[in-house]
Amino acid sequence: MGEVKLPTGEAVPAFGIGTWHMGERAGARGQEVAALRHALDSGVGLIDTAEMYGSGGAEEIVGEAVAGRRDQVFIVSKLYPYNASAAGAREACERSLGRLKCDHIDLYLLHWRGTIPLAETVEAFEELARAGKIRHWGVSNFDTDDMDELLEIGAGSACAANQVLYHLAERGPEWRLLSYCQERTIPIMAYTPLGGRSVLANAELARIAQKHDVAPAAIALAWLLRSDGVMVIPKAAQLAHVDEIVKAEDITLDADDLRALDEAFPPPRGSRPLASA
Repeated sequence: MGEVKLPTGEAVPAFGIGTWHMGERAGARGQEVAALRHALDSGVGLIDTAEMYGSGGAEEIVGEAVAGRRDQVFIVSKLYPYNASAAGAREACERSLGRLKCDHIDLYLLHWRGTIPLAETVEAFEELARAGKIRHWGVSNFDTDDMDELLEIGAGSACAANQVLYHLAERGPEWRLLSYCQERTIPIMAYTPLGGRSVLANAELARIAQKHDVAPAAIALAWLLRSDGVMVIPKAAQLAHVDEIVKAEDITLDADDLRALDEAFPPPRGSRPLASA
């Protein structure tokens, strides 16, 4: 599958599976684990999770899904802002590692900005990296002003990714943030990349999907993946949904497709605050 490069030059998968709302119901655990394993079998090499998701339940599901194949998966997890202090990050990371049943997290993100100074959080991440608990760190829900402040911190330039809300109906990152991060080789990781039912039910999206003989979800993801430095992490808790979305990697949208999608989902015409789900 396609890849993006981190600021270090390391190539990582551009297509991943998200786990928001997984790990919340005991009765769904088997199906969710099976879906993640099926995604790995289908060539997906990245799984995104967070301590927030299912109060740690999603991390437990990821741990079960990757058992015996940890070296095949780039694992992303996130910590709460109130755990982003020097001591709090160490403790939160250890708890996440315990739930994931692994010895390191590949990319550890600050879930959103809180009241703890960024400099303290950055130093906490750097300490975790030196200890081998994480390989890279980054942020989530950071707009350009936040990124400016982060990158002014001594070790802030080590930021490896910024995870933001980005989909056909929410194109705010295109106004400035996307190019800002592209210029600095900081990947944008698009969460909720399918945008929900209202997006997937759009008639123009359905027409283009029929043209390419795929589900609308695959077109929505292919549209994001066409841009340099953009990653996607759609949730997929069913085998059939995994099969639908992985087809996005094989789709090339032509100029007519892109023009039609711009008409159906207009790009931003001005600056506005970064949206979040």
